[in-house]
Amino acid sequence: MQKFSPDELRFSEKAILHFTSSLKNNGKSDGVRIGVRKAGCSGFEYFFEFVENEVANANDFIFDEGECKIYVDNESLNYLKGSLVDYSEDGLNKGIKFHNPNAKAVCGCGESFTI
Repeated sequence: MQKFSPDELRFSEKAILHFTSSLKNNGKSDGVRIGVRKAGCSGFEYFFEFVENEVANANDFIFDEGECKIYVDNESLNYLKGSLVDYSEDGLNKGIKFHNPNAKAVCGCGESFTI
């Protein structure tokens, strides 16, 4: 059993495998950027994008997960602290899931959340 830490952002093995596979399929990216931005019907949404040529911003925290680097800016990290980033497959629904203890409510479509 993994211990919960309110100050850490954690990634499941399935999430790392998914990111690593996506990077290999993309072929030109060095990592994945994840973050939080104001949007959606509840106020905030998660986002993902490929990072090319190791373009890290000065305020990025980089998680080195073997073949996969995950970039998170400091502001997003504040919203994500204590979260587990996971990958799940449930029938036709599959994708990255955030288990975020900071989210107070999630919209009906599951795409955005409130802090």
